Amino acid sequence: MVLDKFTYVFAIGTFFALLDAYNNGANDVANAWATSVSSRSLSYRQAMIFGTIFEMLGAITVGARTADTIKNGIIPNGAFRNDAGVQMLAFTCALAGASTWVMWCTRHSAHVSSTYSLVSAVAGVGIATAGAANVQWGWNDGKGLGAIFAGLGMAPAIAAGFGAAIFMLIKVVVHMRGNPVPWAVWTSPFFFLIAGTICTLSIVYKGSPNLGLNKKPAEFVVGVVMGTGGGVALLSALFFVPYVHAVVVKKDHTLKWYQFVYGPMLFLRPAPEGAEFAKVPNYAVIQHDADLDVEETSPADKHNNLPTLPSSASGSQPRQRKPQAPAGLSALDNPQLNYQQLMAQGEERFHAKLRKNRGPLGWAMRTLHENPMGAGAIYEINNIKIIFKRLPAQIVCMFTYGLYYDIHAAQSGVHGTPEGDRMERVYEHAHKYPNEVEHLYSFVQILTACTASFAHGANDIGNSVGPWAVIYAAWSTGSAQAAKAEVPIWQLAVLSATISLGLITYGYNIMKVMGNKITYHSPSRGCSMEMGAAITVLVFSQYSLPVSTSMCITGATVGVGLCNGSLKAVNFHRVGLLMISWIATIPIAGTLAGVTMGLFLNAPHFPGQ
Repeated sequence: MVLDKFTYVFAIGTFFALLDAYNNGANDVANAWATSVSSRSLSYRQAMIFGTIFEMLGAITVGARTADTIKNGIIPNGAFRNDAGVQMLAFTCALAGASTWVMWCTRHSAHVSSTYSLVSAVAGVGIATAGAANVQWGWNDGKGLGAIFAGLGMAPAIAAGFGAAIFMLIKVVVHMRGNPVPWAVWTSPFFFLIAGTICTLSIVYKGSPNLGLNKKPAEFVVGVVMGTGGGVALLSALFFVPYVHAVVVKKDHTLKWYQFVYGPMLFLRPAPEGAEFAKVPNYAVIQHDADLDVEETSPADKHNNLPTLPSSASGSQPRQRKPQAPAGLSALDNPQLNYQQLMAQGEERFHAKLRKNRGPLGWAMRTLHENPMGAGAIYEINNIKIIFKRLPAQIVCMFTYGLYYDIHAAQSGVHGTPEGDRMERVYEHAHKYPNEVEHLYSFVQILTACTASFAHGANDIGNSVGPWAVIYAAWSTGSAQAAKAEVPIWQLAVLSATISLGLITYGYNIMKVMGNKITYHSPSRGCSMEMGAAITVLVFSQYSLPVSTSMCITGATVGVGLCNGSLKAVNFHRVGLLMISWIATIPIAGTLAGVTMGLFLNAPHFPGQ
């Protein structure tokens, strides 16, 4: 029987479940894909497409199991006294507290774990509902708070070890050779074998209860996993190796991407005459963008009498190392510019470039630029008219601004500022490998990135879908849910789509402070980071332990950065800020949810109501 009198609680819970999923995409998923984007293996737009596909695949096929741990392992069902309404309210408050905190952090580019936000919020609700004694603080067979928060220290360290081990293998086998290009070509099937095996392991060994793959005999599991991984390696040996051999060894710039289907016949293809360089992308983090050297200022610039800089910030700063620095002004050359003025000036430079775009975003940026808010309060007639003119443009910007955001420039920092100088020192201690070698690992990284996204969808979808599944089941049946309430597939699909929307529309706000902001990235480093993080997530998920994918990829990033042989190759300032935000999440999210639950549960009311 549907609890009609509590339909409003279900509606509010649904709203916060969607908000939590959206923030999950904008925060956690953005951090997971920041590695691929930072390495230039994928553009932000390509990351949106692959992220949407594999997040939904992971969530729908293997996401149900992790959701059970979050919604049932922390608060015993007896705490709700078999009252469906109280159970609905409890998980609604948990979602409200977690999503509010992550939303605030995402807005301020503070990376936090949505997993730990939700876990902390559920614990806070449990204290308000049944008292601290009834919350599972210990290990509780791997389902209590002790087991979950143990991952706060274990997951980054384990991921760092896996990531470092994989990169050191690449470094010893390929990068340290006198001529690394042939070594990179001939050993690439082995790394496709690793990535393919991890991806298959995610689907089969950890498989969805609905598919029953986890109940298959061990021999079947091993055969499928190794067979699929070996098949991927064989296909790469037949088609990928001949293709990249022609591109980077023979330097055949006439070869088209679709000609990889020729397979081994490409070995017989003669090299073009006069080919001196391989036609591969430039994977250097810092690249100058000549399009930004424009002479344009905004009315605010003229009013503040600020000099025009040759570079921009807040997502558009084409920063160079000192020997390659573009001529012009910087923060050190202009001591009259404080940090805020420099950032505002750089943002205007970026917006000036966007206004030249002919697409919807260009129209929106021009509309906002040409219709600034007038003098007086917002309710003045002239300002009300301007608001209606600006509103459509603001909506367009909200959905398309990230498509043109310069992630690498924002990560590198503004030249002359403390953050910019810090990143310059970090990049100087990282060895730069040939683009021909890095190009091969960019293909491997695409596969590892999709694997990491699949694992994230399988693991972190439980953050939002677990509480939402309880709210929906309690509302639709009229009774408090048991420990093994089934999670409908449609809920997994809806929330995974919402996660993708968060990545597409607002993920850039987290990416700009991740990736190269921690250490120098390249495709060979990036695929090592992602494989290390994916393995860690799979290990934790196999034991039904919710683990933050963000913490895993951050730990793997630090581990690979340390492989440069110097502590200075890692921005520990940024790592320290990340750790502070992770730790602060526990008391803040728990307090928000617990206080909200306590207020509603114990609110005064008229007798008989």
